[in-house]
Amino acid sequence: MLLQCGIDAARAAGDAHHDAWWLRRETLETLAELNELGVTLLAQQAALHGAQAAPLLREIAVLAPRLDPQALRRAAACPCLLLDAGFTDATRWRSAPPGQVGEAAAAAAGAAYFTVPATVEVARLVLTFAWHLARTQLGAARLLLGMPAACAGSIAALTLRRVYALAERHPEWLRPRWLGRPQVWRELLTAADAGEPRALEQAHMHGLTLLAAEVRAAAEASATVALPPAPLAPAGRAAAGMRLISPAGTASTAPSPRSPARP
Repeated sequence: MLLQCGIDAARAAGDAHHDAWWLRRETLETLAELNELGVTLLAQQAALHGAQAAPLLREIAVLAPRLDPQALRRAAACPCLLLDAGFTDATRWRSAPPGQVGEAAAAAAGAAYFTVPATVEVARLVLTFAWHLARTQLGAARLLLGMPAACAGSIAALTLRRVYALAERHPEWLRPRWLGRPQVWRELLTAADAGEPRALEQAHMHGLTLLAAEVRAAAEASATVALPPAPLAPAGRAAAGMRLISPAGTASTAPSPRSPARP
């Protein structure tokens, strides 16, 4: 039921690949492993900042200590990656020159959210997973990571060495998913702690719906940027071919500036 909801959300976002709706078992296992690391990383960051933390980290500081290993696995079973590295940002991943990422896009990512020692290692794992999906399972990249086709193409074009270098050079790209929505994390972790299947399903569906909306918005923005401007007709030719509508409703052709109207 839940997976079908995610599939329908991804379809609504415009994925046309016939194999996007079949997810490999090992892919979901790796996703859950990364999600466990993501929740743990958030808990470490929340502990570092304490009462001065941002709203999401304050939520994590209260909820994460309640999670035993089973509850953590339930939270990690969310059918999308709980971390993000700007996978909807086509500018970040656009090659300039081939095989590299523009430094202007890198600078636009802003200050780092995660500053604990494990950040670089988790960033490396997340980017490697994203790169693998972009190369081999485009449908899964969209469904699990919210990655539009344009970003997937740019990421797939990177070399593995370049992916590792990006993770080490730009750990600030790594962010929690739903960064501005602490209530989504509250729903997820509270349901995982309680072990209530219905509440977990609702939390997952809420997260997938938000992710699908991000994918759709990114695709629409990319399509708008890609549209070429409409060609403009030369002024003289446009004037020569202009048709006028008289008050009586009949059409006539305006005289050309080079051929004065006859009396």
